[in-house]
Amino acid sequence: MALRVAVIGSGPAGIYTAEALVKQSAEAVQVDVLERLPTPYGLVRYGVAPDHTSIKSIANYLRKVLELPQVRFLGGVTLGTHVSVEDLLGLYDAVVYCTGAMVDRKLGIPGEDLPGSVAATDFVNWYCGHPDVDPGRFTLDSSEIAVIGVGNVAVDVVRVLAKTADELRATDVPHDVLQRLEESQVKAIHMVGRRGPEHAKFTLKELRELGDLANADVCVRPDEAVVLGGDFPRQVQGNIKVLQSWAAREPVGHPRRLDVRFWLRPVEILGTERVEGLKLERTRLSEEGRVVGTGEFETLNVGMVLRSVGYQSVPLPGVPFSEQTMTVPNVAGRVREREYVAGWLKRGPTGVIGTNKSDAAETVRTLLADLQGRERVHGGPVEALLAERGVHPVTYEEWLAIEAAETELAKTLGRGERVKIVGLEAMLRACRP
Repeated sequence: MALRVAVIGSGPAGIYTAEALVKQSAEAVQVDVLERLPTPYGLVRYGVAPDHTSIKSIANYLRKVLELPQVRFLGGVTLGTHVSVEDLLGLYDAVVYCTGAMVDRKLGIPGEDLPGSVAATDFVNWYCGHPDVDPGRFTLDSSEIAVIGVGNVAVDVVRVLAKTADELRATDVPHDVLQRLEESQVKAIHMVGRRGPEHAKFTLKELRELGDLANADVCVRPDEAVVLGGDFPRQVQGNIKVLQSWAAREPVGHPRRLDVRFWLRPVEILGTERVEGLKLERTRLSEEGRVVGTGEFETLNVGMVLRSVGYQSVPLPGVPFSEQTMTVPNVAGRVREREYVAGWLKRGPTGVIGTNKSDAAETVRTLLADLQGRERVHGGPVEALLAERGVHPVTYEEWLAIEAAETELAKTLGRGERVKIVGLEAMLRACRP
């Protein structure tokens, strides 16, 4: 009898886990990848910026895993709503949780809950067409916007804000979102970091892209680009060199302006009915290397604040969770008997997409060693249980129908290779006419 494993989540961590199970198992294996959305690929579909087509091509690799005969995709199935942990352990020999890190960390400052103060993940989900976010969620009617954070997500957000709609027309941005971007009133974008250029988390490749923006002047203040001596890694040295070159050049008068700021921390988001400004405090490093305030303040007259200061995972119903580490406690991927974890939910939001491959391989080695020689669970197909509850999973073939409908939509609109269909009902209509 084949080893049967349920993988919860179809992002890179989940699909790499399915692949590792097929490759590592010395016996027959059947992997069901359960996903709450009708669509697979997780952050590759809903987190990678639409103009980063080379990164999005990772989906072609993940697709091959889902097309393996030992792997099945079952979309529209939510743990805790449609099935419980107990249900799955009664049907499968093991369960692997791979739901990633789905929410932004908070700033913890006054005014953070004002309308116009938004998690960067919500904004990313919006322009990536995530069904959890209404296409009408954002109206870019503020002339100035602040993005808090100096990592790759922040770089993606400011790049999308700085580009014209025409520059994004050939991408898979949902059409309603593209129209909102076309109507954007944004003139100035401020990307703000608490520390100096040498501490920024963006990668050199992503940073350089900002310097190529055709619609925005990129500006760095010379005093904020100063870096005292240090033996920095090559990546950091590259970042510093680029930022200092920007500090030495004059704006040429593009329609938008991107100010990359350092040594400032947000202390309050100002406003009554909605965001009207952002109060910042100049910072420095203490002798212990901690960021401390100097008592020198400035205010940005922004109408929107997007925080991009890190992701964190959320608890899954019936699964252990550490509020300290915001991960599922584990030893080499083992959570409890026959329960395992992989990806950001296992180790925190670190590494790149490919890091999940080795991470998943470790979890699968643990799983296979634990289950060697163990009597198999004789459960029926999960579809029978779901059918009793009125749930009909989206199959891989139905996902392909959604994909085909997105390709056809792009042709109809005269745009690129694909335009994302937004909303669960619209996706289901596309695959179940």
